Amino acid sequence: MSEPALLGWSRWRRAWWFHAMYYAQTWRGSVVSSVLLPLGYLGALGVGVGHLVAKHTGLVDGQTYLHFIAPSLLATTAFQLGEGESLWPVLAAVKWTRSYHAAVTTPLEPRDVLVGKLAWVATRAIAIGVFYTLIIAAVGAARSWWVLTLPLLSALVSLAFAAPLVAYAAHVDSDLSFPLIYRFGFVPMFLFSATFYPVSAYPGWLRPVVQFVPLYHGVALIRAACLGGSLAPALAHLAVLAVLAGGGFAWGQVTLRRRLID
Repeated sequence: MSEPALLGWSRWRRAWWFHAMYYAQTWRGSVVSSVLLPLGYLGALGVGVGHLVAKHTGLVDGQTYLHFIAPSLLATTAFQLGEGESLWPVLAAVKWTRSYHAAVTTPLEPRDVLVGKLAWVATRAIAIGVFYTLIIAAVGAARSWWVLTLPLLSALVSLAFAAPLVAYAAHVDSDLSFPLIYRFGFVPMFLFSATFYPVSAYPGWLRPVVQFVPLYHGVALIRAACLGGSLAPALAHLAVLAVLAGGGFAWGQVTLRRRLID
């Protein structure tokens, strides 16, 4: 590896380490959102509602309701991690605490700050993916060897949201739009991305809209990895998420450099 490449590795790794050290002091606050709430959903919906579903309608897309929603809860947790790490934290770092400005007074470049941030998001998502893989296997929803890829798929889902949102947060001057994004974007996405019931339950005219929503691709991809399915749709979901992550990364390099240096 060339010397510039080694220096680049060292720089973004330092940015990653900053987030890791900060998280080591604050991790207790994330236990509820990342672990307890999704497990509560799994118990209340998968077991409680699942009992009613089994009693009245039987299987959902050929699966018990518990097995149907268990993979989707990993997708939604990864999604919530991506957006939770990206809006207010990034705006704070570039405007209020100005910690990103302090970072670029060192040998770090804006690109290093961005890579370190996204690498930290991916690290957390992988850890959550490992935990949920064990839960999914414990409830019997691991029907395919592709389930072993869940930690990596969890990271991809998080990055598909984190990268564009980091870029957007570095672009804006206030957080006035953030509650609107949550209210009219994230909440409907969480509820209506085939997370709790299949696409076939929607009216015919609404199904293409649901399949256009980014979170739908994460839910469908992780569900396919757990329960099995055709390769072509899985590759299409993978491509959509990769494009979102890559496009967000490219945009983030522009917005962070403009905000921190230009």
